[in-house]
Order: sequence, then C-alpha cells, then structure tokens
Amino acid sequence: MANPKAKRWRKVIVFSGIALGLVALTAFALLKKREPEILVETDKVTRRDLTETVVANGRIQPVVQVKISAEVSGEIIELPVKEGQAVRKGDLLVRIKPDTYRANQRSAEASYQSARSGLALSQANARKAGLEFKRNEELAKTKLISESQYLEYQTALEIAQSQVRSSEHQVAVAKASLDRVEEELAKTTINSPLTGTVSKLNLEVGERVAGNTMMSGTEIMTLADLNQMEARVDIGEIDIVLIQKDQSASLEVDSFRDRKFKGTVTEIANSSKGAGAASGAGQDATKFEVRIHIDENEAFRPGMSVTAEISTRTRTNVLTVPVQSITTRLPQTNTAVTAKSSGTNPPATSAAATNAPGTNAASAKSSGKKPGEAAKPIEVVFALDGDKAKMTTVKRGINDESWAEIESGLKEGQEIISGGFKAVSRELEDGKKVKKQKPGMGKETAAKDKEAGK
Repeated sequence: MANPKAKRWRKVIVFSGIALGLVALTAFALLKKREPEILVETDKVTRRDLTETVVANGRIQPVVQVKISAEVSGEIIELPVKEGQAVRKGDLLVRIKPDTYRANQRSAEASYQSARSGLALSQANARKAGLEFKRNEELAKTKLISESQYLEYQTALEIAQSQVRSSEHQVAVAKASLDRVEEELAKTTINSPLTGTVSKLNLEVGERVAGNTMMSGTEIMTLADLNQMEARVDIGEIDIVLIQKDQSASLEVDSFRDRKFKGTVTEIANSSKGAGAASGAGQDATKFEVRIHIDENEAFRPGMSVTAEISTRTRTNVLTVPVQSITTRLPQTNTAVTAKSSGTNPPATSAAATNAPGTNAASAKSSGKKPGEAAKPIEVVFALDGDKAKMTTVKRGINDESWAEIESGLKEGQEIISGGFKAVSRELEDGKKVKKQKPGMGKETAAKDKEAGK
C-alpha cells in the first residue's frame, strides 16, 4: 500500500513543475512581445535666417570673345602675334598672300576705266545727234526735207540717248566689281577688332586658309578681353525657375583654392542646351546656361572649372529643423488602422515601400484620390513624445545645406528626432519606442547609417 505522504510530495512536485513551465512560457512571451528601442539623436525646432542656394558647375569664359576667321582664301605670309600675347585694337594680326587679289583689282580697275570711256563716247554721240536733230527740225518746218528724213534724225537721237543710259549702267557694274575686288584685297589683311589677348592660335605662317563670305571660313585665332570674365554654368529645369537677373552668387574656382569670388547673374538662357537631342538610353537631362559676371579681377584663364552657389530666396526669423530630420512616409490608410487595432503589423509605409493593394475606395475618396490611384508620400518629422516617436506631417519652405524652413506642423522649442539616418529614413513609425543617444554620438551614428544605407 502506497505511503500517503509520498503521494502528496509527488503531487507538489508535478504542480510546481507545471507552474514553473507556465511562468517560463509567460516570461518568454513577454520578452518576445517587448518592442526594441530605436537609438535616436534629437534636436529642437529653432528660429533662424535662411538663404536658399542653387549649386551648379561650369567653366570660366571671357565676357567678350571674338573668333578671327578668314574671309578670303590663300597662304598666310605674316603672323606677328603669339598665343597669350596682348594686342590693341587695330594691330595687325595676320596677312594673307594678296597677289591674286591685286591682279583682280587691276583688271577690275581697267574694266571700270573702259566703261567710263564708253560712257563719254556715247554722251558725245548723243550731243551730236541732238544738234543734227535740231537743225533738221527747222528744215522740216519749212518743208525743205521730207518727213521720212526728219524721222530718221529723231530716231538717231533716241538711239544715242539709249546708248548713254546703257553706258551709265556698264559703268555702275564695273564700279561694283572694282569695289568687290578691292574689298577682297583689303580682307587679306586682318587687324584686331578689340583690345585683348590672343587666347588661342590655331595656325602658323605658311599654312593655307579657306575663305567664305557666306559662312565662317578657317578659324585662325581667338581674341578675348581677359579683364572681364564670367562663369557659364548649367542649371537643371527644376531650379532654373528660381534664377533671376542680378541675383548674387558665390564662386569657387578649382585653380584658386580656399578662395571665393563674388558674382552677379547677368544672363539666363531661354532655351535648353541641346534641346531635342536624345542619348542612347533616353533623352538627355535638360540644362539651361546661366551666365554670372565675376565682380573681382584675377588671373583667370578661359576654360577653368567653377562651382557657383546662387542665392535665390531668403527668409528671416523662421522656424527651422535640420534637413536630415525631414523624411517621407505614405499616408495612413484604413488597412493600417485596422491592423493596428487588431494587434497585427500594418504594411510598410516608408517612402521606399510599395503601396499595399488593400486600400479601399472609401479611404481613397476621403483622401481626395481616385479609386485605385497610388498614394503619394508625404513629408513628415518625428517629434519626441516621452519615450515614443510621434509622426507629424509638416509643410516645408526653403532650405539651405543644413536647415529647412517649416511653415506648419511644428512649434518653436519642440524636440524632434534628427538622426541617425537609418532610423529617420526607414525604422521610425508613429508610436515606436525610442532612446536618446548621448550628446555627440548622433552625427557619427548618422554617418555610419547613411553609409550603410547606400
């Protein structure tokens, strides 16, 4: 017969084991359910002055630049300048062999003189015909000559007068031909049209050039006024609408390290560069050329690389947050609310996530979208609410490299989450638990997260 005390101890052991198992399972479930904290860096909404800038790259070029091309063909027999040489307006730049053009000039001169002699002869004949007509006109009145003879003298006068007019036209043609060949002869000598510098020299003495009066002939050299320089930068179609004449700019030239030059916007292109051109994969990015006059004189050379920061808009005493604190999320939907209330995980709502197809027509109608239309991401900032992140929709204004203007959604002094990059851009959602990092750790963590996220 079994001992009652032994039975009692067995029951205690069994029930104790069951209780310990239940406690272990409960503890495991609680630990598994506990949400991990996200390490974040915080900042405060503050007021400051902001200046928005547009950054663009380009080249340094002279404001005034002239390409010297040949208008007549021939051999270069004189080239008294060198590349980099300073010249004054009117100085000889190049001389083309003029022998052929001088021969043409002499021939045209002879033709012109011959035409003038022909005119003089026809004028003399016309005077003679006029005198004979007058004399015979008197005889015709007294019936001393027949009417047919009178008409012959009259016709002879008209012929002589016509020959005079023809000779006058021949003289005009010969004079025009002489002027043309004299102009061609003059074009064998090219003088400087401005005071400047020979920035580029393409040919040497003895080489031949091809001239064309209708189009540009052989390019011999380029002259430039290096005392007046400008930056020519390319700006995309999104930013070009912000650019206006007389806006100030800060210029960094690669050849002059640790220096910034002041500039002023002088010209804005109305048409894009290479409009209509397409690359192999698709259409090229649309760029517009903007010219910025450099207010300071320095030893710039044409073609130097330059980076321009153009100041476009300025705001004074506005609410600002760090640029990295602003991110995008998809707007909350009925599906997400239902999932949250039932304790299940809602679909991802980050800017990189794809819209879930479960968004119903009612929520689409309430948000102003057509049924089936994809939801557009909204800009948000995560404010610190105790130990949790509170997603707040914001309206952004202008921004510079570090700070962004907040037009609505936040208050001055409010603490917001500014880092790290991975937390703000991906991990944070409304109501997520967060833990503030130690001061000075945020930038380092944000840099690591940003590098890992690339």
